[in-house]
Amino acid sequence: MTMKNNPIILVINDDGISSKGILFLSSLMSNLGEVFVIAPDSDRSGLSHSMTLNHPISIQPVDKDKNKYMCSGTPVDCVKLGVNKILPRLPDLCVSGINHGSNHSINGLYSGTLHGAMEATIQGIPSISFSHLSYDDSVDLTAYSSLITKICLNTIKYNLPEGITLNINFPNINFDQIKGVKLCNPSKGKWHEEFNIIKKQNNKSYYKISGKFTSVNKNIETDSWALHNNFISIVPTAINYSSDLTINELKYLENVF
Repeated sequence: MTMKNNPIILVINDDGISSKGILFLSSLMSNLGEVFVIAPDSDRSGLSHSMTLNHPISIQPVDKDKNKYMCSGTPVDCVKLGVNKILPRLPDLCVSGINHGSNHSINGLYSGTLHGAMEATIQGIPSISFSHLSYDDSVDLTAYSSLITKICLNTIKYNLPEGITLNINFPNINFDQIKGVKLCNPSKGKWHEEFNIIKKQNNKSYYKISGKFTSVNKNIETDSWALHNNFISIVPTAINYSSDLTINELKYLENVF
């Protein structure tokens, strides 16, 4: 299959339209094709596959840039509106992120970053979710430019197996310490939540949720092992949970590093 002359690329996230991760990713994608950025107007982290059903959703151009929009809804809303109301045709690729924080192991279940990309997969668009394990949004992502570009070009060229979204996580180390790319299964993990009471008012108790995440990183086939051992993890995530993931079909991705 040959590369499309001028691919259309949809860029979304869950951290919001002003996130440094989406600014970096959209700038990088502008070298590959015509880019449409549609992102929430503020942070929508942890919303998974939620969508807005009970009140109107607003969407508006940003800085008079007709290809950049902010939306009052969720990452899934951004994809649905983009496909149905904004883009001239179905895009050739959807990229989500770059998320500031981990979306490996069970974190993918909660992630608006990943599930925005999965909604694009449902719509028939080859889709990739990118996350960096550091929660510090000042992390310099420039070193990842060539790698991300190669992954995206390969995805546009070869597409992906039907119903598969790539969930890609970068370890929180210097780029020159990364050993390579590893196709993985998601590891087992658990959040140990803390519910800290903020106030009590009118017979209501208000809590703020925090916690610590732990995962099992002893299985060499999992994303937690890969990230713990300085590899970039790629998990082929199925929208059909009963699918048999065919990692062998995507082995070419391990050669991009």
